[in-house]
Formats: sequence, C-alpha cells, structure tokens
Amino acid sequence: MPTLLSVNVGMPKVVSWQGRTVRTGVWKLPIHGPARVRRLNIDGDGQGDTNGHGGEQRAVLVYQIQSYRHWQQYFGRDDFGFGQFGENLTVDGLLDDEVCIGDRYRIGETEFEVTQPRVTCYRVGLRLGEPELPALLVSHHRPGFYMRVIHEGHIQAGDPIVQTRTGPGALSVADTDALLYLPDPEPAKLRLALRIPALSPGWQESFRDLLKSVDSPVVVAATGPAWDGFRPLRVAEVVPESTTVTSIHLAAPDGSRLPAAHAGQYLTLRIREAGRPAPVRSYSLSSTPDAGRYRISVKHEPHGTASGYLTTRLRPGAILDAAAPRGDFMLDEGTGPVLLVSAGIGLTPVLSMLHELAAQDSEREIWWIHGARRPQEHPLAAEAHVLLTSLPHTHEHVFYSTATPEERKRAHAVAGRLTKDKLVALSVPADATAFVCGPASFMTDMQHALTAAGIDPSRIHTELFGAMPSINPGLTGQEARTPHQPPGPPGTGPLVTFARSGISVPFPDGKPSVLELADACDVPTRWSCRTGVCHTCTTPLLSGDVTYSPTPLEPPPDGHVLICCAQPSTDVVLDM
Repeated sequence: MPTLLSVNVGMPKVVSWQGRTVRTGVWKLPIHGPARVRRLNIDGDGQGDTNGHGGEQRAVLVYQIQSYRHWQQYFGRDDFGFGQFGENLTVDGLLDDEVCIGDRYRIGETEFEVTQPRVTCYRVGLRLGEPELPALLVSHHRPGFYMRVIHEGHIQAGDPIVQTRTGPGALSVADTDALLYLPDPEPAKLRLALRIPALSPGWQESFRDLLKSVDSPVVVAATGPAWDGFRPLRVAEVVPESTTVTSIHLAAPDGSRLPAAHAGQYLTLRIREAGRPAPVRSYSLSSTPDAGRYRISVKHEPHGTASGYLTTRLRPGAILDAAAPRGDFMLDEGTGPVLLVSAGIGLTPVLSMLHELAAQDSEREIWWIHGARRPQEHPLAAEAHVLLTSLPHTHEHVFYSTATPEERKRAHAVAGRLTKDKLVALSVPADATAFVCGPASFMTDMQHALTAAGIDPSRIHTELFGAMPSINPGLTGQEARTPHQPPGPPGTGPLVTFARSGISVPFPDGKPSVLELADACDVPTRWSCRTGVCHTCTTPLLSGDVTYSPTPLEPPPDGHVLICCAQPSTDVVLDM
C-alpha cells in the first residue's frame, strides 16, 4: 500500500541567484508529528509565487521516493533529503505514470484530489543546484503532481494512502504533462483531458488552445509572416501629416503588390542610413491592409535617431529593409459593436482597422474615441472623419486637452483629456469589442474604464509600442531600467538586436543564452523554466539564425525562438 513518508513545509525565503534576488517557497523541510491540512495549505507552509504555485488547485505538491532514487542515480548524488524537490508530501508509491487526474486519496483525516502535474519552474533547479532539472522532470516523465483538499484534517508521516475514487478517463499525470510540454500532442487525449472536471482551469485553458492549433493547422500556419527576415522596400511617398507626424508609403521595388496584412499589425524596419549599427524600429500600419503597398505614420520623437531620420531626411526612392507585417492586435471578424480607442500616435493601428471596416462597407456599430493635445498634434484627423462619415453606424468622440475653444469648436472636440470617467460617461455598448492603443498609462486607464462600462475584459485588446511587460517569476526588488549595453568589454559574437528595446549588442563570449544577454542589458524578458520547456520565453525572430543548448523538448513555432536556451549563429533581430 502507498505510504506517506514525510510531510514537508517551509515559508518563503529570499535567496540570491545570478546576481538577483528571488523569493521562493521551494525550500521545504520535514516536520514531526501531525500536521493540519487546510483548503489552501498545510499549516506552516507557504508559496513565494502564487501565480505558479499554491491556491486551491495547487494546495499540496507530491513527489515519490522512487523518483528520488532515479535522480540520485542520474546525478550521481547521495545528499538528497525529504522536501528537496519542493514537495509537501514525500510518498512511497503514487507514481506519475499510474496516478490519474481526478484520482482521490485519503491520508489520515484528509481527502485529496489530483488536479495537475507540477508546473515547470527554474526554482526546483535552483534548489538542487541542477539548472537543467525542469526540462529533465518532463523528459524523464517524473514531474510530480498537485492535489486540492476535499476534506481538511490532520496527516503525519507513516499514514497509509488509500485511494477513494478513480478519476474519469484514466489520464495519468505523466501523460497529462507530456500533452502540454512535449511535441505532437494527441487530439484524442487533449479532448479526454478537457472532459476531466478535476483538471485545473489553467491547464484546461492551455489544452483548449492546443486543440485549436491541432484541429486547424492550416489556419494557424496562415497567420505566419509573409516572408522571412528582411526584404527591401522602396519609399514611394513621404507625406507630412502634422507638425510632428509624417506618413511613409512603402512599395515593392519591382512594382508588384505587397502581401496583404491584417488591420492593426505593425512593420519592423531596419534603417541603415540612420546610424551604425542600423537602428531597428517597429511602426503600426496606418492604411488599408490590402492596398498593395504599406503606409506607416511616424512621430518625430525628441532625440529619436530612427524617427528623426524618417521624418526629416528620408526621401522618395530610398530603400528601407522591412520584416513582414506581424502582431496579434488585429480587428476581429465579428458583427457586434467595435470601439476604436486611441491617444496620440496610438491612432495608427486603429485607423488601419477603420480603413478595413470602410473597405467592407461594414454594418457594425463603430465608436471612434481619440484623445490628443490639440489639432496640430492630431494627425490624420480629416482622413478618419471622412471614413467615419462613409459608414452607416458610427460615433465620433474627440478630446483635446490643450486646444483653444475655437479649435475645439472646429473639430467638434470635447475639452480635457480622455479619462476613465469621460469614457464611462459615453455609455458605450457593453457587448462591444474594444481595441485600445496609446501610452501605457492611457491603456491601463482605458482598460479599467471599459471594464467599468460592463465590457468583458476578454474583449478588450491593447497594443503596446514598446517592450512587452516582463514575466520573471519570483524575482523581487527589480527596478525598471532603460535597456543599455551590458557591463564589461564588448562581445565578439554575432550582433543581437532587441527591436522593441532599441539596442544592438554583440553576443558576449561566455554568455549561455540570448536570455542571459537580455537580462544583462535590462531588456524586459518573459520566462519561467529557463530550460526550453514552458515556452514562456517564445519570441518572434525577425531575422537571423540560432542554435540551441540545451535542445528544447519541443521547438517553437516557425519564425520564433526560445531565448532561454538560444545562442545566435548569425546576426539576429528579435521582437523584444
């Protein structure tokens, strides 16, 4: 009969790791005597990062003595003690390839239900001093698993473990783990997993996304970039739109039609004449996405190397290198109301959406809501107004924060900034889909306003011009810093360009990965396992080639790279 060998608890602690500070609850130690198990935890236990660990679905983590013996042999170590793998319950039995999602077990006075495998996380490798362990737990099919608490009570080492119910579907922990983290998941097993009520909501959502990609591979492939790397485009026109904004029309050098883009996507340019190394910047498309050529509208930023060249020195006939249109900020294909909300130069992607709606003679109810300082800083205003008047069901609301009364009267604009209260006062339809673009603080305010107006947060979409927000689980005391060259002498490897962050860095000798380089440059990064398993670090690769060490368990989609284990083999440009 399976047996509970040890109950292990530990409160979160702060440890140093690679020059940074991590708050983690992975250090668990055995306790003697009975322990009280509650709905969210065992008394005396805690988690440092509740986004990935803890909560009702992950109240207790289980690991088996059989897996301890496996890793002792694999690593050639004999220094493991109970709790070393971050588990709350060390057990004899309950193997990952035998225990199934939804199984229930009674231990002492307490009943538990299996909800999901362990989440891959770098901290278990940190605890053991084996950085590659997160990947090995998956590839060796020994992740361990979480349980939720059905009935609270006391447990202690030596208690027998009695199965009280078998989960529906007989989907083992090891098979469930492989579905998420290993290549080529079986559609039948994905559907089976989604029929198991005990499976935690986060894993259900991941499996639904996987099933969509498996069931519709042609649709997924169709969303890839229209070409690889950069291609030359000819500047057809340069059109001043306001005191600070200039539109640039780009065409194929041979006069052929450029591939259609999606309304709301952006174009990444490498601007060789603007400096050395050539700056790389991304700009939203601002015109009809299927016009045969592209238009971007660029704001001249003070001291902006790239924007300064594009808005003051660029001339028709020049050649710019462009990566294919990209981005997930795209107009939906629904029929319900649509809100196009923007501030400043953030109007460019939503203007592209408005062009597409006009080209379709859309019958949708369209709300155009824009904030600017004054008319001189409101580019393409007349163009947007003409498009709106061509459509049957539109609402146009413009806000000027520093305009004169006469300027506001001519533009039919409202005085003051576009704020949360002013947007709520518009009484926008609660069943609308919203697309929001502008400064980060503006987008945050508008998300709150739209939610307050009754719009489902899942139907509120935002576009961020700069780097994506970081995902760095467990790190504490991290001050946001402007991306910069790394400390120490310059590297001698291929040039790595972080397009959104606006810096290019020779890959340094001795750096194990692009992620490590990004960290050294304070480029915002997104990661969890750091060993090529979880794909949190998946990043669009605009140009260049990489190699991997370690080799990821599943390669990323075409046109993407796992920066946590990638090294550049040529100059690369990354969309981060």
